[in-house]
Amino acid sequence: MIETTTLVDQNCHGVLRTELGLGTFEAQLGRTAGPPAAGTTFFDTQTGFAVRRWCPPLLGLQPHTSPAGYLARRRELGVLEAGRRLLRGTGITTYLVDTGLPGDLTGPDEIAAAGAAEAREIVRLELLAQQVADTSGTVDSLLANLAHAVHTAAGSAVAFVSVTALRHGPAPASEPPGPGEVRTAAGRWLTRRRVGGRLTDPVLLRHLLWTAVATGLPLQLHAGGGGEECRGGCPDGGPAQIAGFAAATAGLGTDLVLLHGRPYHRHAARLAGAFPHVYVDLGPALAHTGARAADALAEMLELAPFGKLLYSSGARGLPELHVVGASVFRQALARVLGGWAADGSWALADAQRVAEMIASGNARRVYGLDEK
Repeated sequence: MIETTTLVDQNCHGVLRTELGLGTFEAQLGRTAGPPAAGTTFFDTQTGFAVRRWCPPLLGLQPHTSPAGYLARRRELGVLEAGRRLLRGTGITTYLVDTGLPGDLTGPDEIAAAGAAEAREIVRLELLAQQVADTSGTVDSLLANLAHAVHTAAGSAVAFVSVTALRHGPAPASEPPGPGEVRTAAGRWLTRRRVGGRLTDPVLLRHLLWTAVATGLPLQLHAGGGGEECRGGCPDGGPAQIAGFAAATAGLGTDLVLLHGRPYHRHAARLAGAFPHVYVDLGPALAHTGARAADALAEMLELAPFGKLLYSSGARGLPELHVVGASVFRQALARVLGGWAADGSWALADAQRVAEMIASGNARRVYGLDEK
């Protein structure tokens, strides 16, 4: 039997602080631009079925309870108590929390307290730049303040994260832009932007990425399709677009972690095998495939060295998604590695060791968690 005593969730988000009605809860399950098909709900997905399988027992109900019955029990307990029970039922010991998403989401300290765990912050580069721009009136002040903000964040955060590769077309350039190019782009952005507006200028995004690389802190890169960042259109191509950037940053001392590779998880795994500083996040590639997660995990184990795979839930908004991520991951590990051990392909001790690497050991090494 393959068991993982601890989990490090190496990329997740906070949970909503407010009580949720049926429609709002289902919208958090779906994460798509439109409504579900007529006559159905977003519970009619692999994620929805996984919620009904794994979450009801943590709230004192039988598995596969109806959505209405489950949400009634959730309201009965209240958002705080339900969240506490769900997060503490995940077995996650450390949360690495991307705090860059909008909405009334809990921060690292709150999720740590609710889950009886540790939590560290991941700083989203685009949001950091937008906050700096809101208080910078000139090009010189913007560039100086941005450099200072990235350096300061590197002293307290556990990693940086960027959605650049997902949202803005071609792969990050294989070299940083020149000073003149950066100044021109900064002036253009200050002139045209509105307060709080998103950073979309490709030159400034390249500059931001290379500024982060210079700190040596791990850099997480969104490398798959779907999600909030993709509404309004996303380029295709997935992690293959990041290959040039990976080649250019080899040997510089900064690890790259490819996030949310689904449906490009095989490409992401290949990049992790090709470059010594590239790692791949299991995340939604497992959580969103539910009962088929073992198949996705087996594919990634074929292509990436075992020391390059990192567990995450990728969860946001609902504590249920943290539960689903952890539960589906553990079940997939047991099926795949346990199956290989059972048929004699692997020694049981090796299967257990690899399981612990992926569940927590690799993340603790990449992010230096035992040193902080």
